[in-house]
Amino acid sequence: MKNRHILSVLVEDHPGVLNRVVSLLRRRSFNIDSITVGHSEQPGVSRMTIVVIGRGEEVEQAGKQLYKLMEVLKVTDVTPLNCVAHELALIKVAAKSQTRSEILQIAQIYNARVVDASPSTLLIEATGPEQQVDGLLSMLKAFGIRELVRTGPVAMMRGSSTVGIKESTRPERELAVAGNGASPHAN
Repeated sequence: MKNRHILSVLVEDHPGVLNRVVSLLRRRSFNIDSITVGHSEQPGVSRMTIVVIGRGEEVEQAGKQLYKLMEVLKVTDVTPLNCVAHELALIKVAAKSQTRSEILQIAQIYNARVVDASPSTLLIEATGPEQQVDGLLSMLKAFGIRELVRTGPVAMMRGSSTVGIKESTRPERELAVAGNGASPHAN
């Protein structure tokens, strides 16, 4: 059965790396549900959070294939691990004067905040687990969602666990797909 997997991929910060990663996943027939890229705690290393749909063994094989790209330092399927996965959504909602207070109450329930207002709309920023954002959207739908943008999740391990690379092993690439500890060169 195909499931949703959140991959944390550490890569060297070079032009074209995103394109190579996406092209490799496309060639393997993975549909990327979302992808978020940003700086990591280490200079010169970026973290990609990629959400894909696939069977566990397919995702594991994709992780192994990613290691064929020289810029890929570490791949971790954080789906089965103890992690926090949050996303950001900006939602522009139609807001008449008679519905504004109700929209504000709903936003407050979901720990969202208004970041812009016009005479006819409210722009709401929501962060949290995907289910929380989905819940807010379902409540706001009745008022009329004019525009919506979502980042997809970013994920980080809870507690002192990390998916980072150790500085001493930086030139070597680590594999942590589904926590199997296999060698990056295993096929």
